[in-house]
Formats: sequence, C-alpha cells, structure tokens
Amino acid sequence: MLYKVIGIMSGSSLDGLDIAYCHIEESRGQWTYTIQAAACIPYSAQWQQDLQVAAQKSVGDFLELHSAYGRYIGDCVNAFVTEQGLDLKVDFIVSHGHTIHHNPAKQTSFQLGCGASIAATTQLQVINDLRAMDVALQGQGAPIVPIGDYFLFHPYTYLLNLGGIANITIKQGQSMLAFDIGVANQALNYYAQKRGLAYDDKGSMAAKGRLHTGLAAKLSEHPYYKIQGPKSLSNAQAMELITPLMEEENLSVEDALHTIVHVLIERIAEVLQAHPIPENAALLVTGGGAFNDYLVQQLRTRLQAYGIETVVPDALVVQYKEALIMAFIGVLRWREELNVLKSVTGAQRSSIGGAFWMGA
Repeated sequence: MLYKVIGIMSGSSLDGLDIAYCHIEESRGQWTYTIQAAACIPYSAQWQQDLQVAAQKSVGDFLELHSAYGRYIGDCVNAFVTEQGLDLKVDFIVSHGHTIHHNPAKQTSFQLGCGASIAATTQLQVINDLRAMDVALQGQGAPIVPIGDYFLFHPYTYLLNLGGIANITIKQGQSMLAFDIGVANQALNYYAQKRGLAYDDKGSMAAKGRLHTGLAAKLSEHPYYKIQGPKSLSNAQAMELITPLMEEENLSVEDALHTIVHVLIERIAEVLQAHPIPENAALLVTGGGAFNDYLVQQLRTRLQAYGIETVVPDALVVQYKEALIMAFIGVLRWREELNVLKSVTGAQRSSIGGAFWMGA
C-alpha cells in the first residue's frame, strides 16, 4: 500500500518550518520511503518572536496564536503544493506543531498549531497532536521518532538527531531505547547569534575556540545526565543544562561554542558506552547539527575508539528526517496501528497517537 503524505516539523532551533512530501509504502510488513519534495520555510522575525514568547501570553492571546499558527502552516502547505505541482496528489497532512510546553511529570505537553485550522485552510485531511495520548498514559511523549527509526532505517544500531535538542535511538535486538541527551543547536545558535549570525556555519567558530576543562567538568555533573530510563527535556530545560554556568564565565563566543560541542560529544560517548556495543555498529547522524563539520569530525574521532562508524546521510535525509517520520507516524495512525512505544517513553502501554481532522 502506497501513502502520499506531507509531513511537517518545527524544531526547537526555530530555523523554520520543514515540509516534506513523502511516498511511504508497505509491502508484506516491510516499509520503504522516498522524499519526493521538501522545503524549509524560514520563520519571519515576527514568527520567531511569537513562538519564543508563546508560553508567556494570556490564555486568550495564546489560543488566538494557536489558531493563527495553524492557518500559517496551512498557507505554507498550500504554497508548497502549488510550487511542487502536488494538487490532488496528497492523501493527508501530518503536522507535529511547535512544542511550547512540555512537562510529562504533570501529564502535559502542548504543540502549537491548530489541526482544525490547518485542515480548513488546506481542505486536506490532517493528523496532529501526536504526543498527547502517550503523555496521558504517563509517558514522556518523547522522543516519538524511534518508531520511524525502527521501521525505516534498518542498518543502524544508533540514530542521533542533532536538532535544538540532541536525542538518540538505540536498537537492542527487537527492542529500543530512546531519550533526549542534552542541548545541541539551541545553545550553539544562541552563542552564534551574539555575533549577529543565525548559526555557526560548519562549526568554523567552534573550531577556533578552546576547551574550558573546569567548566566542562561542572556542566557534565548536571543531575539530568544521571537519570536512567525514559527521559525528555523541554526547550527551557535543555538550555538550563548549559547557560547558567556558562553565563557566569563570560567566555568568548568561540570558546563557548567549542566547549558546548565537546560537552555534547562526551555525553553522547557516555550514553553509547553505557550500553553493549555490537560489532560493526553504525551511528546515523541527522538534524541541523549534522551540517556542523567540526562537531561531526570530533564526534567521528571520539567514537572510533568504540569501533562505531559515524554516518551522515544525504542532505535531504539530514534535514528532513523528522518531517519524514512525522509523515510515517501519521500513516500508522491512519492505519490504526501503534505509533508510540512504551519501551521508549515509559508510558503505561504503547498507543496510537494523533487527532484526525477532515479537511473536506
């Protein structure tokens, strides 16, 4: 069965709205995919500001923003469909939305972007609110990508996503572990922006910095890194791992970036070392951080000691893997099959997540 789906993702780094038109096919229990077309729609300064301060708005203003952002997503999809010649070629849309609040301890997580508004704007069927069922079942609601990692990316033992937050999937036979490791592009972009740059292109500034070993040791002692089992971070919690201590040091931008990179790499290495490493293990690296040549080079060197090959796929998969997996999660929801796994999130049971909206 072939499904023609648009997957949409907005990450914590706020670089833009990722849209991927995917063909996802199931044959005798085996899944394959192709990303047929994709685009990243950069956020305007106003949208960046609105998304950054959404949690501080009044209830009325917040709900109006929720609806407005849904219409914005719908407008972006309509433009994408027109530009790519996809009229009458899309079965449905799957939108992750933009995470504004994430507190699974209180069984609460909210992704901005009203599904009804997207459906009304596009006149297409829409699946969204992908995390809510898992959180209601006392799960972390995150990460949710491992179901796609398992079915779509077979050869890899480890799958690392370097978005605003770094998260990892670890395959252990027929089971999987997955969790947020720590902050990644959110912190790197934060310091690059002190130089008026959106990000540290290819990690060139980080490469020029020096490691502050004492600070790195303090950063590595954060209690979050000691938590075992399913765990996840909100955007604010991710930044709290880094910024309070770093701001006290008044580092140069280069030194700050360099230190963040090396703290992250050590946390990744620590995670991998804590689990049995099979022979010929490979780590797939995707997300915006995979374009940071310095980070990837240092990670590759560090993991060689464990015999782990570090693989960066083609640019389309690097940038749009999460949008692809949102599309896949939506396909499973459409088929009424499990799409969020309790082994990953710690929920009471695995579940079928996602709300459905009829566009026409």
